[in-house]
Amino acid sequence: MDNQYLEAGKIVNTHGIAGEVKILPWADNAEFLLGIKTFYLGERALKVIKSRVHKGCLIAQLDGIDDVNAAMLLKNKTILINRKEAPLPEGSFFIADIIGAKVVSDDGEALGELIDVLDLPAGNVYVVKGNREILIPEVDEFIMSTDIKNGIITVHLIDGM
Repeated sequence: MDNQYLEAGKIVNTHGIAGEVKILPWADNAEFLLGIKTFYLGERALKVIKSRVHKGCLIAQLDGIDDVNAAMLLKNKTILINRKEAPLPEGSFFIADIIGAKVVSDDGEALGELIDVLDLPAGNVYVVKGNREILIPEVDEFIMSTDIKNGIITVHLIDGM
């Protein structure tokens, strides 16, 4: 599959006996997945019959998954979504779209490439790999701009970073 499809979460368990699955979302929140009509497991498309948010996870009934045994076979599988089904608010982006971006300081110094975004309790942290590894909190004080089209993130570093 190409980058039209994005990893969106993991099926972590079954829910009840009717074949519902519990999905741990990899989005800002589980509500984001409520509008998705089809999930993908590799090349396999599974239509979402119904879904709801429960304790930070998405509970979904998927077409063809009619009992707990069928649902158990999906446990620990990564779900993908079609980005065309997932419109983002203006100025937002998918993390997958910035991995690999060039990172430069606000004074023009090339710092390296964004290799990961850590999802920590205090917020996201960008991992930049160049001559050295730099950890940059995803806050306005440090992230000056994100140019998705050209793949460039401009940051402001302080002493010690």
